[in-house]
Amino acid sequence: MSAASPAELAALRNVATAVADRAEQEFSFSSADFDRVRQLIYQHAGISLHAGKQAMVYSRLSRRLRETSQRSFSQYLQSLESLQPSHPEWQEFVNCLTTNLTSFFREEHHFQMLATELKARAGQSVRIWCNAASTGEEPYSLAMTCAENMASGATKIIASDIDTKVLATAGRGVYSADARGLSPERLRAHFLRGKGANSGSIRVKPELARMIEFRTHNLMEARWQLGEPFDIVFCRNVMIYFDAPTQRRVLERIHGVMKPKSLLFVGHSENFTESKDLFRLRGKTVYERV
Repeated sequence: MSAASPAELAALRNVATAVADRAEQEFSFSSADFDRVRQLIYQHAGISLHAGKQAMVYSRLSRRLRETSQRSFSQYLQSLESLQPSHPEWQEFVNCLTTNLTSFFREEHHFQMLATELKARAGQSVRIWCNAASTGEEPYSLAMTCAENMASGATKIIASDIDTKVLATAGRGVYSADARGLSPERLRAHFLRGKGANSGSIRVKPELARMIEFRTHNLMEARWQLGEPFDIVFCRNVMIYFDAPTQRRVLERIHGVMKPKSLLFVGHSENFTESKDLFRLRGKTVYERV
């Protein structure tokens, strides 16, 4: 018998993959179920899921079906819709569908501009809001930048996220010793190294942690309770999950919790030049409140 050709081997692999995929699809997940998920996450969190996210939704929510002993997506969604908006299962639903990609000092140019801004505010108190704080790398990067560039003056950082699980990780302040984005100098200055069973881990020093208050916050909430207006807002790679009307509504509300001429830092693929009545461009993906 002759050996199979490369094309035949590739075809066999594709068939095997398809069979495996069907075997792994333990829950029925119809287009109607997917549309229902899209509608619910949009209503509850403002997130606009496009059609190409069906596999991602299945992968993430199927874990929740197992944990709640649901037999199908239809059953789970029907149960979810019967609950009050304040029920903890709605938070679990949101936690499953949020994306949390982050690292220390991501988009370094933002922190360079922040350092310049902080030096210009020497001796003043500064309030910073880090929205979509995820597992904490971004707010701790903000705190390090403040510690390194403010000889005096009080700094308060509010770090929020809609996902309660990542906020719990952020609050612990424990990371791998080889975490991306941290220089040896910053590791020594701002972290404690784990010993024994904790070898290979680092923990944020208490003086840095005290600068940050972590809290759950949903941008779709009717009332924002964030305290005094902010001097700096980091809201990076958040708006990309919203449709245009939701983006505008959130921008208006962010504008309302910022001081005049305060700065808004956004993600590298986000552009709000059409909202010139709210913000003017100050630098690369940095806007000044009008």
